[in-house]
Amino acid sequence: MNTPSDTLLKPHAYPGRLIIVEGIDGSGKSTQIKLLQRWLESLEFDVFFTEWNSAALVKETTKKGKKKRSLTPTTFSLLHATDFAHRLVTNILPPLKAGMIVLADRYVFTAYARDHVRGCDPQWVRKVYRFAPKPDVSFFFRVPIDVALKRIMASRPVLKDFEAGMDLHLHPDPVESFRIFQGRIQNTYDQLAADNDLVVIDATGNITEQQRQVRSVVGGLVEHLRRKPRIA
Repeated sequence: MNTPSDTLLKPHAYPGRLIIVEGIDGSGKSTQIKLLQRWLESLEFDVFFTEWNSAALVKETTKKGKKKRSLTPTTFSLLHATDFAHRLVTNILPPLKAGMIVLADRYVFTAYARDHVRGCDPQWVRKVYRFAPKPDVSFFFRVPIDVALKRIMASRPVLKDFEAGMDLHLHPDPVESFRIFQGRIQNTYDQLAADNDLVVIDATGNITEQQRQVRSVVGGLVEHLRRKPRIA
């Protein structure tokens, strides 16, 4: 899967720290990274948060494509790669170069997992993202499919078509399609975790315990970074 020019193979040279979270929909990763952000900011660290598919122009284009069902797996992949490239240049590299902590809710492993399940060649996807710097730590929040499904449907009764993989025609029932689609993504994440040293967190556990595990890993990575001056 790795290519000679793949920057994920070696640590980046920036003074800041890049911390990312991955996991299927409903894994609780977004909750954990927000808690981590609040903790780091309480310790006076300079923190910048960024999330997947958040560049305004690309996000709107993706939204329209989803609505019209006009996105092929390759087009879908390239749109997300464009979004990532934009965020890397504007939201990730500047704070890293400034010695800040960058927290990313989803990173390239999201593309590796989702695009592969949608039918894109894994080697091709890896090459598309070969410019991505290696995170200092990557967390994978692993959760059983039914637990993730229950969490999502507790907050909203209708699954989104693309989170359920309805565009792949896996099953006419969105719930069953979700189980199949997210199950395949989970299997891909398991392999990615083994190949890329992702820190696996049992996402069925208590939220506080999960956060304790996250902080125990992150604490040593950032302790030497400068903090905001305290105002007397």
